[in-house]
Amino acid sequence: MKNLLQLTFLLLSIGLMTSCAVKQEQEADDTIDFITQQYGLMIEQLEASPTILNPKSIIDEKMKYIPPKEWTSGFFPGSLWYIYELTGDEAWIPYAVKYTEALDTIQYYTGNHDVGFMIYCSYGNGFRLTGKPYEEVIVNAAKSLSTRYIPEAGIIQSWNANPSKDWECPVIIDNMMNLELLFNATKLSGDSSFYHIAVTHADNTIKNHYRPDYGTWHVLDYNKADGTIRHRNTHQGYSDESTWARGHSWGVYGFVMCYRETGNQKYLEQAEKALDFIANHPNYPEDGVPYWDYDSPDIPNTYRDASAGAILASALYELSTYSTKRDYKAWADTIMQTLSGPRYLAPLGENGHFILMHSVGSLPHNSEVDVPLNYADYYFLEALKRKRDLES
Repeated sequence: MKNLLQLTFLLLSIGLMTSCAVKQEQEADDTIDFITQQYGLMIEQLEASPTILNPKSIIDEKMKYIPPKEWTSGFFPGSLWYIYELTGDEAWIPYAVKYTEALDTIQYYTGNHDVGFMIYCSYGNGFRLTGKPYEEVIVNAAKSLSTRYIPEAGIIQSWNANPSKDWECPVIIDNMMNLELLFNATKLSGDSSFYHIAVTHADNTIKNHYRPDYGTWHVLDYNKADGTIRHRNTHQGYSDESTWARGHSWGVYGFVMCYRETGNQKYLEQAEKALDFIANHPNYPEDGVPYWDYDSPDIPNTYRDASAGAILASALYELSTYSTKRDYKAWADTIMQTLSGPRYLAPLGENGHFILMHSVGSLPHNSEVDVPLNYADYYFLEALKRKRDLES
């Protein structure tokens, strides 16, 4: 009798787990089906224009289109590549190619550090998925990014000097994301200088950009001559001593990527400690999507940032393959379940045909507040892809 009861319990448990897995798979399929319909409507709208348009957001109920040199220009074509990867539908490839190759001139752009976002999210994904001859563009972009490297300080300058802020050489935590372009340029070209710049910048970010509790400043202003720190600021966050949520997600993601590319344990540990800061923060919501700044004084009566959540989820999925310090996949699943729910997933045909609602660009500057943003969609799609790969 005891053995029969144990067998019955086992069979019921297996049935329950199978049922849950089937339900989750169906929910994922439904989300992808919605995405293809929503972005299909976006493509219809864009293709009706005689010129190539690149959508970023909806501002005051009007679509905000951006030029190639705007820092987010790589995310829309990157999203098209991820939709192709998620669906396997080759009908997406011509659109992904068209909007990717509209950024051709950016390979020579040296005006800021975001060439990594602009080229690697677009051309990088295109090369990864199709093997199209984009190697030269990627390497040229890495050369352009490398012109902003300051050897005396050991960092890549993010923004240009700003006398009104008394910034000589501002470096932002976001810059960790652009190192992926450099790592891959070394793989494609054999030129190790790109790799050296990337790891030197990452090492100095560990040294200087994090507080003792592993919260982050947004902007460090370096002395170009000797690498000393002139100012520590949080430009897009609540205050200089607060931790801006999207910036903190950029940092986590960047150090997970650095560990992947180098195998150096210190990058893994930095990502884990930065995540401990989030997990232990009293203002971090149970549903996983952060408020726009972890130290905003009006929490919970303030804005969430879907983009910070999507970036974080994508990083957590990758980290779950390297570390067992926490159940990082379950954490990512919580975020994705929230983002896939009615609070953040847009109704079909609305939200400017973007996927996610409720992101925040820069609240202190009243810029892109509580709107869809193309990079929120991009990292949401990347997280969906990573989740599917882990579960397949």
